[in-house]
Amino acid sequence: MRNVQETHQGRRRASTPVLDGQRSEGRARQRAYLIAALPDGHEPELSELRELLRTAGVAAVGEMIQRREQPHPNSYLGRGKLEQLGAEIAAADANLVACDDELSPRQERNLEASLGVPVIDRTAIILDIFAAHAHSAEGKLQVELAQLEYNLARMRGLWSHLERLGAGRIDGGIGTRGPGETQIETDRRLARDRISALKRKLAHVRSSRSVMRSERERAHLPTIALAGYTNAGKSTLLGALTGAEVGVRDRLFHTLDPTTRVLRAGGRDYLLTDTVGFIRKLPHQLVEAFGATLEETRLADLIVHVVDASAPEEELVLMTDAVEDVLLAIGAVQAPRLLVLGKADLIEEPRRSELARRHPDAVLVSAHTGEGIEGLTERVEHAFARTLQQVELLIPYGEGARLAELHELAGDLQREETPEGVRVHVRLPATIAARYQPFASQT
Repeated sequence: MRNVQETHQGRRRASTPVLDGQRSEGRARQRAYLIAALPDGHEPELSELRELLRTAGVAAVGEMIQRREQPHPNSYLGRGKLEQLGAEIAAADANLVACDDELSPRQERNLEASLGVPVIDRTAIILDIFAAHAHSAEGKLQVELAQLEYNLARMRGLWSHLERLGAGRIDGGIGTRGPGETQIETDRRLARDRISALKRKLAHVRSSRSVMRSERERAHLPTIALAGYTNAGKSTLLGALTGAEVGVRDRLFHTLDPTTRVLRAGGRDYLLTDTVGFIRKLPHQLVEAFGATLEETRLADLIVHVVDASAPEEELVLMTDAVEDVLLAIGAVQAPRLLVLGKADLIEEPRRSELARRHPDAVLVSAHTGEGIEGLTERVEHAFARTLQQVELLIPYGEGARLAELHELAGDLQREETPEGVRVHVRLPATIAARYQPFASQT
């Protein structure tokens, strides 16, 4: 995997193999055999793992699912399945095994010893994709932190060859703790130091993001977060709603850094933010590392949950549940939700009628054709209108800035010129209306 495999005096240092895309002649350099251990009653579905591998440039050449209540603690799969798997790997000409769960270091080590090919787990694949798609300084810091925390817990189990005196020295040297420190201890200490440094940098980023958020809050513009499964079409929808040009690709986790644009609807401005996509079993390292980014979703006034409605109903339910699980994990449970069924241009009858019956409160839209976009903006207006209260204010002529501010916040106003000032009737959120209490009309 990129950035995680190096050599140290000819020894293997990585816990994961390299995912390095395609050969020039078109045949995938890496051909993965997919494995999973699932209890009875769970639908054997590895399509998401195949899509993750496709995004990483790896071909899927076969799959095996073992039915068991819990994965084997030592080897993930049972002994009989391991023997069968070895034969199928050879027959499929696979040179990599991809697991749909996060493996313990012991499981990964034993699988590699039994199968004779590199083994990579789901978390490592996702981390690799994030590393490839992170472009901003914040995104790169977040990915590096997640990778370090993932690998730190695996050093002792996988780096047994490094249990030797640090750099062969016996004099302690500068930057080491003294004679007898093993290489594994040195590497773990360096990794912890780097993790601490990254967390300090991200704390500064979070502080800067809080300042920017405070500026937005002072403007009192309602905030909307686009949340959804990765590759559900959130970025495309952001562009369709705001007219902004945003990067769009048909691949998982294309958007890692939050993008905020202004949505103008019904005479009001709203801040619309596109955030990182979610996925089933999103690694906890990523949830923690991307805390500042996910906070944009947690603090939004309205969460627009976008799903790919062109997917089969069973898959749509799984994706919706996965997003709700992540929203629960980050504490985004209070904000109201608006379900958007995207990619309507790919849906025909009777599927459309079925979606309307199963999801009566949802909005069916197509960001490509514009279908449903107007209806979506009306639903957004309605969602915020329910939180507004009617107030009557008398703004003195000397407070022209206040009047201009009201126009920006509420759009068109009912206004009447009086000798004392401008009398206005306006609908405002309760928190904003409190600011204008000194101007409340007494008549």
